Amino acid sequence: MTTRNKAQTKILFICLGNICRSPAAHAVFQKAIEERGLTHHYMVDSAGIGDWHVGQLPDKRMMAQGKKRGYCINHHARQFTNDDFQYFDYIVVMDDDNYRIVHRRAKNEEERKKVKRMADFFTVHKEANSVPDPYYGTTCDFDYALDLIEDGVKGLLDKLG
Repeated sequence: MTTRNKAQTKILFICLGNICRSPAAHAVFQKAIEERGLTHHYMVDSAGIGDWHVGQLPDKRMMAQGKKRGYCINHHARQFTNDDFQYFDYIVVMDDDNYRIVHRRAKNEEERKKVKRMADFFTVHKEANSVPDPYYGTTCDFDYALDLIEDGVKGLLDKLG
């Protein structure tokens, strides 16, 4: 996790295992804020619902496809904890299953309001209702996930101002 100051907006991206979609979203968001000169306004992290990959680097296919687009996807996987509700302002999940699981773990309405779907921020891919897990797919599935993540990150940043 990156050091933060109190004025920063803290965003956590969530997927199932924290080796494909959420570390990609983390990297895409990080690059976007760097390009906009906004790194001092945001703190970004990612996590997975499960603990299967804790400590591991992202899936090599996601790393490779991200690298082709100029992203450094190198976050070591960690598991989402209930303490994340206290620390982060936004918890952005990749699909409806992630949403249900994380939303159910919230202790109160304030925590539930922090949980957002990446699809809520799509501006180009409005027909999509999630970022599908590419893990069992092809290179095309990883590229599609990145297309959706890029769209969602842009929409999120535009919404945050």
